[in-house]
Amino acid sequence: MKTRRLGANGPEVSAIGLGCMGMSEFYGKSDDEASKRLILEALANGITMLDTADTYGHGHNEQLVASALKQWTGDVFIATKFGICRKKGPYERTINGRPEYVRQAAENSLKRLGRDIIDLYYIHRVDTTVPVEDTVGAMSDLVRQGKIRYLGISEASPATIRKAHAVHPLTAVQSEYSLWTRRVEKEILPAARDLGIGFVPYSPLGRGFLSGRINDMNELEDNDFRKKNPRFQEDNFVLNRNLVRKLETIAGRIGGTAAQLALAWLLSQGDDIVPIPGTRRKTYLMENIEAVNVSLAEEDLAWIASAIPPDMVRGNRYPETGMIGIDG
Repeated sequence: MKTRRLGANGPEVSAIGLGCMGMSEFYGKSDDEASKRLILEALANGITMLDTADTYGHGHNEQLVASALKQWTGDVFIATKFGICRKKGPYERTINGRPEYVRQAAENSLKRLGRDIIDLYYIHRVDTTVPVEDTVGAMSDLVRQGKIRYLGISEASPATIRKAHAVHPLTAVQSEYSLWTRRVEKEILPAARDLGIGFVPYSPLGRGFLSGRINDMNELEDNDFRKKNPRFQEDNFVLNRNLVRKLETIAGRIGGTAAQLALAWLLSQGDDIVPIPGTRRKTYLMENIEAVNVSLAEEDLAWIASAIPPDMVRGNRYPETGMIGIDG
């Protein structure tokens, strides 16, 4: 596994991390024991950064990560998040960035993770009713208290990133970024680079779509979040699937799988980028890991980018409720 520096003054981590969200919810039925084995497999193969959040499975995901790590004695870098508040049941959310909530959320995450310190703590979504300076100020206090090492922010606007960074240096900005979600390239990614902040793309495989393995929505379980995702719906699905077929054709021409090319393309966008693909299968985990060794020439990169033009991807990336807090 290759490594990268997360931000100008941040830690050295594996070139890709492991997104753990899907091990607790959103993608159909899961298996805790299988998920723990997969986390350990990822660590054994050089992945050092695990990404979770307090809202994933309503705390279950942090506990799952903690349970797996009881069997691990090597290094690990854990990133978790706060700010999205949900009730079990309907897909609804509110955002909370009040200082008193920050402190309580951090204590709760530390308890679930069974750790004395959180390596990287993100604002999951920005609470627009609270000055971001107040939210980050509370996080900075936790750094001084030795409860957090590094700070991050997710799905924030460039202006908010700058305001937050002015209060306490940010180590990472996390936003959705992949071949079919490239909106961050215009302003968000340049702002992070201007400030020396690392960039962590989530859903780097388009929630599995860029792998080319999703050919029929009926194959997904009834409780799979993607069945309500606009990009997976009817005509949108057909158009977007045709784009991915072009990526598969290129993969057949130059070698590797569509998923590996999508990850390799993303890694090639800068040494400050550390994607966090998620999976629950060892086969896909090893495929993703191998992407760090895929070498792409400039011509290859151009082919890949032209296969899925940003303005050709159809549909919003979340249902309306899921867009709450985006670009905060």
